[in-house]
Amino acid sequence: MGDTQDWTAAPGAAERARSVLAAAWSCAVTADGVREECVGAHTVTDGGAVRLAVPDGSALLTAAICAPRQEPCAVLEFADVAPVPVRGRIRARLYLAGWFAADGGELLFRPTRVVLRESGGAVVVDLGEFAAARPDPLAAAEARLLTHLADAHPDAVERLTRLVRPESLHAATRVLPLAVDRHGLTLRIERTRAHGDVRLPFHTPADDVTQLTERVHALLAQAAAAGCPRALQRQRADGDG
Repeated sequence: MGDTQDWTAAPGAAERARSVLAAAWSCAVTADGVREECVGAHTVTDGGAVRLAVPDGSALLTAAICAPRQEPCAVLEFADVAPVPVRGRIRARLYLAGWFAADGGELLFRPTRVVLRESGGAVVVDLGEFAAARPDPLAAAEARLLTHLADAHPDAVERLTRLVRPESLHAATRVLPLAVDRHGLTLRIERTRAHGDVRLPFHTPADDVTQLTERVHALLAQAAAAGCPRALQRQRADGDG
């Protein structure tokens, strides 16, 4: 592989956290010893505060009213779930600790601690960086893009494995697209009892879907010039036998 594949640019922790927050449809809220699941009930301000619409009689309202002013009183948990049915679909969990305030019939949650937990471990995200960061421009479209790639273009996914080092494909039984952001595409390589991920970075970031299409086509052009995915082919040949 050339120099392009040695560039491993990826979103920082603050941008990743804001992307998880922007794409999540639901969250679990723990406050005053009560845990509630809120589905389709939150929006996010530019500064990373969370507006939560809760029904009358919710224990969260009581927690917001009774908690000491501006002291941490709740934890919001968001799960980042891979849209494609891979093994181990939870890609990350985002935890926001902070306090609620009543605001125009809704609850406004201001985080005082942000923790992003991914496969490599947990990171405490700087609050200033979190407030200033913006979600990845592809975050809202990622689920649609990945499911389309997996369902309609499995041949393209297979061709992309030509950019993966042969040792990473050893004993592979299935390869699926796991994630995409403006910096690159991540493939999930599944084996009989384990799995691993390989990132294919773009030569330059993609700021919208049109640019993403161009970046994926560039990867496919690289794949066409690369060698065949020998390890994956061997695995299939053994299975056919």
